[in-house]
Amino acid sequence: SQELCSALEQDRVKLQMAKEAAEERTRELRKEGELYKNLERMSLSRNEDESCQVGEKKMVFKGLVTNKDDMDKLMLTPLIHYPLPGGSALITFEKAEVAQRIIEAKEHTVELSCGEEMEELDQCRMRVQAAPVDILLPSALEIGLARSSRSILVSDLPSLGIPEEALLDKLELFFSKTKNGGGEVERREFLDDSGQVMLTFAQDGVAEALIVKGYMQVLIGKGKYKLKISPCMSGDVTHLQLQPSRCPRTVLVSGIPDVLGEEPMKDTLEIHFQKASRGGGEVDAIAYVPAGRHGVAVFVEDTG
Repeated sequence: SQELCSALEQDRVKLQMAKEAAEERTRELRKEGELYKNLERMSLSRNEDESCQVGEKKMVFKGLVTNKDDMDKLMLTPLIHYPLPGGSALITFEKAEVAQRIIEAKEHTVELSCGEEMEELDQCRMRVQAAPVDILLPSALEIGLARSSRSILVSDLPSLGIPEEALLDKLELFFSKTKNGGGEVERREFLDDSGQVMLTFAQDGVAEALIVKGYMQVLIGKGKYKLKISPCMSGDVTHLQLQPSRCPRTVLVSGIPDVLGEEPMKDTLEIHFQKASRGGGEVDAIAYVPAGRHGVAVFVEDTG
């Protein structure tokens, strides 16, 4: 009986130890599971960060931005090239209602200055046709953007009154030094109309470290200036929607015979179409392409 009790006690102790061992193992497995999940989340997060930094993204610009003071702006400025056939002119009036009157009349008889070359009365007039100018403007733009891993944009540049090349030299000199956090500069260039400089480094990692800083005190000549460091994005238009738009102040005049020189013909057209008695008004600009030639007019945004 005593031996049986002793054996049962030993079995109870063994079972207790086995139970504790099993519970400990369960806790370890749970910890390993949580660690694995954390590592998985960290991996996903890191991959998402990497894709944000160097991957391609699509952005759609609909022409409207909100919270303008708090975000960068994407300005879309149309620059429309419009082919002009020979024997035609583009006339832009100061007022849209004048252009509308000229278009509604459709045909116009323009008096010419009769010189020695034009003896007959019929040769002193020319009949021309007026029509509206319809152009295609972008209504929605989709751009595939990619972040450059070796390039930065430098902005908030000071106005030092020195040539662009000299300023580029000074920027390259500063950013090529490792003590300034830079490295060998492979390429540098001014970006048109943005007041920014793009610097491309020869090695990986240099650009990213500078971008993290955001701003840097840069020594240029004898002065120090706080310049902004931004990532450099490049992109291609992947989708473009266009909608027809009518120029409110511009008229296309066609059927112009080649009977005068280019400047005299421009003067003759301007004199005729600015007369209020003929439905005209003040002319803002005029372009004329003689018969037998071709031209291209460039339309920009009307800020007036």
